[in-house]
Amino acid sequence: MEKLNNIHPGEILLEEFLNPLGISAYRLAKDTSIPQTRVSEIIKGRRRVTADTALRFSKYSGTTPKFWLGLQDDFDLEEEQQSIFHELNNIKTLEVDEV
Repeated sequence: MEKLNNIHPGEILLEEFLNPLGISAYRLAKDTSIPQTRVSEIIKGRRRVTADTALRFSKYSGTTPKFWLGLQDDFDLEEEQQSIFHELNNIKTLEVDEV
């Protein structure tokens, strides 16, 4: 089975919220008091969604902060798992009777 690409929260923001609603990154930045550069960097996948940004995006979009932080956590975990794949495979699973 083919593995899907890891999706950054910025891609979700753009494809599921901004584009369908006809909202520009500039308008989102102005409406949420987030610097336009931060919004653009998030959309491009070059910047993380922080707690501050999650609170602002959730208020604006009618979602929850945990939605945005969850997307970021999922993205980060997948990236890290790919990054240390071989090291993780070398870690022995603790057996209960070994404790």
